[in-house]
Amino acid sequence: MVIFDMAGTTVRDDGQVPEAFTAALAEYGVTVGPEVIRGVRGASKREAIVGLLPAGAARAEQAELAYASFRHHLALRYADTARAVPGAADVFAWLRDRGIQVALNTGFDRDTTQMLLAALGWAAHTVDAIVCGDEVRQGRPAPYLIFRCMEATGAVNVGRVANVGDTALDLRAGYNARVRFNVGVLSGAHGRDVLAAEPHTHLLASVADLPTLLAGV
Repeated sequence: MVIFDMAGTTVRDDGQVPEAFTAALAEYGVTVGPEVIRGVRGASKREAIVGLLPAGAARAEQAELAYASFRHHLALRYADTARAVPGAADVFAWLRDRGIQVALNTGFDRDTTQMLLAALGWAAHTVDAIVCGDEVRQGRPAPYLIFRCMEATGAVNVGRVANVGDTALDLRAGYNARVRFNVGVLSGAHGRDVLAAEPHTHLLASVADLPTLLAGV
């Protein structure tokens, strides 16, 4: 099976996620620069917001409010701008035509993910499973999103799994899961210099190149 990240990997990253983070945190007096935001890309969005808020007695309550604000800002930005990475849906179909299961995993919660899928026009049958950040005990770099995708599809052998993502945390999660193929794509948050320094088996320009890679296996 092949497990894909969403924002930046199969969904175009036009700045919606960093903008939503910045706007939500600013409401609580927290100013974060681009480097800080890039550092949490690929993480559970809820966990990232908790980590960026100052410590204190009201931190948990503020985190929930800030996370709700993040979701609101993200929905506004994705409503008219959500676009798939060119070729992503074709790659899903190519894989499934060959009996290879396809799953999506994401640091977004289920409601945000459903909003994004609707905006993309991806029906429930587009992939075999979708696992969200609020459905596992710990987000990336923990391997639990990958393991939950395997559980949802009945996959039992990590040696027959490919993990595809655009961030350092995506690749660390794939390494921690010990997948056979741990593929970084250069279509999203992190460039070649960042991804090349992380554990990986391949770096590709985008998911559209995946059939060429797998056809040669």
